[in-house]
Amino acid sequence: MRDQPHDEHVETALTDVWTGRATNRAQWILALGGCAFMALGIELAVDSAWTSGVAPLAMSVVGCIAAGLLVLFGTIAFVHVAVKVDEDTLEVRCGHIGLPRRRIPLSQIVGADFVARVTPRQWGGWGYRWRPHQGTAVVVRRGEGLVLRLGDGHTFTITVDNAEAAVRVIRDRLRSGAAGATH
Repeated sequence: MRDQPHDEHVETALTDVWTGRATNRAQWILALGGCAFMALGIELAVDSAWTSGVAPLAMSVVGCIAAGLLVLFGTIAFVHVAVKVDEDTLEVRCGHIGLPRRRIPLSQIVGADFVARVTPRQWGGWGYRWRPHQGTAVVVRRGEGLVLRLGDGHTFTITVDNAEAAVRVIRDRLRSGAAGATH
């Protein structure tokens, strides 16, 4: 089942797979900044008029290219997040190649809650984050998200569109798993 508009009632059979995404197009601007750093490094390497020696030039070239690659791949990795909930697991995949990825068996989840507003400021920026008293999070944009309470006492927060539907699906699966365990 794909993302549904917020005003539409979502019925999900327990055999269906729920998927959701969140995207931050503003991070493409940061990726362009990374490309600019790389271009500067290449320009310095190709057309350099530095007279102060090879070592400063090499350090500048390597520094610009390294900073550019770090910014470029760091932002592209978190330009979007995809969440999939099937009958056994919740899977979170980031970026175009799906890394970093985290798979959480539903048996390790004790609860799921909807949060109307998650901001990068709460977590110290975009990306895969950890805070001692807040837990772990994947934050790709400001807005709604879901908070998973795990059996080990930790929490895992994910910004995803239509997080309320994800919470309903997870709670339904947890209830059906608990009912199946008692019979």
